[in-house]
Amino acid sequence: MNKKLTEVSQFAGVSEATVRRALNDSPLVAPATRERVLRALDILGLPRPTAVKVERSPLIGVVVPDLQNPVFPAFAEAIAGRLNKRGWIPVLCTRTSDGVSEANYIEMLLAQNIGGIVFIGSSYADAGPEQGAALRKRKVPLVLVNPADENADAVRISADDADAVSQSLTHLTGMGHERIGLLVGPVGHVPSARKLAAFAAFWKARQVPSDRWMPLVGHALFSMEAGAAAAAGLLARGATAIVCGSDELALGAVRGVRRLGLTVPGGVSVTGFDDSLFMGAVDPPLTTCRQPVARMADAAVEALAQQIQGHRVDPGVTLFQTELIVRNSTGRPARQSPT
Repeated sequence: MNKKLTEVSQFAGVSEATVRRALNDSPLVAPATRERVLRALDILGLPRPTAVKVERSPLIGVVVPDLQNPVFPAFAEAIAGRLNKRGWIPVLCTRTSDGVSEANYIEMLLAQNIGGIVFIGSSYADAGPEQGAALRKRKVPLVLVNPADENADAVRISADDADAVSQSLTHLTGMGHERIGLLVGPVGHVPSARKLAAFAAFWKARQVPSDRWMPLVGHALFSMEAGAAAAAGLLARGATAIVCGSDELALGAVRGVRRLGLTVPGGVSVTGFDDSLFMGAVDPPLTTCRQPVARMADAAVEALAQQIQGHRVDPGVTLFQTELIVRNSTGRPARQSPT
């Protein structure tokens, strides 16, 4: 074998150490150099190496946009526990008020030859093209949980946003609501876009003209303050119920309803999405679609493990059905706005 390495190094014009690194797909070897080594193997009639497991650090990055939204810590805790059981060390990475972003974390994680990364509610695309390219070049195992943007080339684990909206609308229309608003995240946020598409499909299937439901769609940043302001606009346009894209937006909507002197659910019904911690203890307890956090965490860690072990995992999205948890924030409409 040493004689063959010598022949390859001489033919490729690199050291034997570089040949070894190239054959083991080391990130220290430039792509052009590795290609030269592989071409030398071909010319000398030697077999190219099969896929070699890259020795990576046991550290696994768990990247979340923030820790203010209760669903992000819930996912982070569930995934961290499962990583620990497999002998990996989770490293929590979250944006900070002093400017530490996903890009900063990716650079730090790459410097540690990270074993893999789980993005929750965000993705490497948020960090910028340079960091995304670095992750792809290094072939870092990745799993995206409820990603905020399109990532057709990655493994994605997502809640079924469309089904959640359908469940909420079926519940509210069954109680007699006809003017139902939809309050979701910013335009371009993928889970919000899926919810909006389901909202449109629901009314189209019931032959409700678009000029009746389109004015009842609101977009806002994911915060209670933004939710309160957007909810006020929907009520001004005649909504008697509001389906919200997160529990945080829903709590903001409740606040907005009360600022107008109305009650929940006596004046307006509100539903959320996530079933975050304490949603059964707020006033009123929130009707919301529960994400199956434990099952989604199982799937995310298993998909990551398969990649780390050198198995191919086809990119694509796996959807998990939510469960509508009916509590006291929804009821029959006290009034019907004119149509």
